[in-house]
Amino acid sequence: MRANTLGELKRQKGVPSTFRSVKDEIRENLIRKLDAKEELFPGIIGFDDSVIPGIVNALLSQHNLVLLGLRGQAKSRILRALTDFFDEEIPCIAGCEINDDPFFPICGVCKRRIEKEGDTLPIAYLSRDQRYVEKLATPDVTIADIIGDLDPIKAAKQGRDLSAHENIHFGLLPRSHRGIFAINELPDLPPKIQVGLFNIMQEGDVQIKGFPIRLPLDILLVFSANPEDYTARGKIITPLKDRIGSEIKTHYPYEIEDGIRITLQESWLRRNSSGKAVILDFITEIIEGVAFDARQDKRVDMRSGVSQRLPISCLENSMSNAERRALAAQEKRTVPRISDVYASIPAVTGKLELEYEGELKGSETIAKELIQSSVLKAFKRYFPNQNFDQIVQWFNLGGEVKVGDETPAQEYFQKVKVIQGLDKTLKKLGISPKRDLELAVSWIEFILEGLHAEKRLSRSEERGYFKETKQPDEEYLGDFPPPQKVIQLNIEGEGRAFGHSLVNAQTL
Repeated sequence: MRANTLGELKRQKGVPSTFRSVKDEIRENLIRKLDAKEELFPGIIGFDDSVIPGIVNALLSQHNLVLLGLRGQAKSRILRALTDFFDEEIPCIAGCEINDDPFFPICGVCKRRIEKEGDTLPIAYLSRDQRYVEKLATPDVTIADIIGDLDPIKAAKQGRDLSAHENIHFGLLPRSHRGIFAINELPDLPPKIQVGLFNIMQEGDVQIKGFPIRLPLDILLVFSANPEDYTARGKIITPLKDRIGSEIKTHYPYEIEDGIRITLQESWLRRNSSGKAVILDFITEIIEGVAFDARQDKRVDMRSGVSQRLPISCLENSMSNAERRALAAQEKRTVPRISDVYASIPAVTGKLELEYEGELKGSETIAKELIQSSVLKAFKRYFPNQNFDQIVQWFNLGGEVKVGDETPAQEYFQKVKVIQGLDKTLKKLGISPKRDLELAVSWIEFILEGLHAEKRLSRSEERGYFKETKQPDEEYLGDFPPPQKVIQLNIEGEGRAFGHSLVNAQTL
C-alpha cells in the first residue's frame, strides 16, 4: 500500500541513513540483472560483443556517457532503454517541479514546506518513464530552456533575493532531477549551454542572468553525437568533454543476418487488408544487401552514413506495393517480388547522401544499381551450381516475356509458363504453382532477374525479358534494374540458417 504522506512513508520504510543517488540505483539494479542473467537491452541487436559491454562498464563506473555513431545506429533507443535500470517507482514531494526527494530535498521551497507541514507533507510517485527527459540540441536552444530563468519582478514583489529558488522557472535539466537527462546531437548545443552543463556536472551550480544558483542535481547525463562533429570540428568545449566519463562508439550491423533481424523487428509488415502476407527470404536479403552495399559504395557519403531506416522503409514500401497489387487482383496472399523492391526506390533515394560522383549519376540511378548488385549476389548464393541453360536457350530462340510489378500472379504465370526448363526449376525448389501461385511467381521473377543480372538475359520497359542478339553499347537499366546480395531468413525465429532450404519464407 502506497504512503500518501511523509509520516506514512517514514513508518513504511524508515528514514534512510544515507543518500542513494541515481547512479547508485542504476548500478544496484544493473548488478541484480547481471546476476540473474537477464537480457539488458531487449530489442538491441548486434551490439552484444561491442557496444553493450562498454555501456555496462560505464554504468558500473557511475559515469556520464556519450554514444558516438552515425545516424540510424539505435543511439536514442539505447539511451531510452536505460530507464529499465531504475526502480519501478520512487516517492517524491507532491507538487514539486523538480521531483524532490522527501528525505533529501535540494529545493529551498520544499525544505520550507517540510519544516512547515512536517509528517503531513503529501507524497507523490514517479514511474520509470517519468524519470527520463530528452532534448534534441539545436543552435537556438537557450539557457532558459535547459537550466531555467529568473523572474526579477516576482522577486521584487515578494522582497526575496534574486537567486532564491522561488524566483526560478526551472528548465529541462532541473526537471529531470533524480532521473536521466539525454541530449541528442550534443555538438549542436551552443557553447554557453555546454558551460552550464559543465558547471552542473562539476560544481552543482549555474549562473542565470549573472546570479549564482545552487542546484546540486542528482542526474545521470547521457548524450549522443556524430563522431566527426564530436572529435574533429571543435564543437565540444574541452572541460565538458573531459567530464564525460565514457565515450562509446556504436556501429551498423557487422553481419547481414543481424541487419535482417533488425529490419524485420522494426518494419510494419503485418497488414490486415488482404489475406496472408508472405516474404520470401531472398527479398529481405536483397533489401538488406542494398544497405550493406551502399555503406561500401564510394559514391555514397560515408561521413553521413546509411541509416538502418533505409532497409526498414524499403521493406515496408515493397510490402505495400505487393499489397496494392494483391488488392487489385483479389489475390489470397501478399507476396513481394523483385519488381516490388525496385518500386520502393522512393524509400531509398531520400536516405542516401551522395558524393560528387554519385550526384552526377543521380540518386535514383545509384539506387537501381545498388538493388541490381544485391540481386546478383543473392542469385549466386541461392543458385551456386544451378544450370539455367535451357531457360536461356528459350530466350536465345526469340522468346520474350513482358511482365511488371502491376502484373497479377495468375496473368504473370500464364506468360512465363511457356519458358522451357522453368517447371523443372520450380520442382527442385519444391514449389507448386497450383498450390502456391504467388510464391511461384516471386521465385520465377527472382530467377529471371538473376539471369539478367548475370547479363545472360536482357530487360527493358518496352519488351520485358528478352535476349539481345548483340551486346548493347550501354546497358539499359529499365523499369527496375539489376542485382547483387543475399541471406536466408526466418522471420519468426531467433537465428537464421544458411542452408539450402530455398523455399523458406516469412509468413506474417
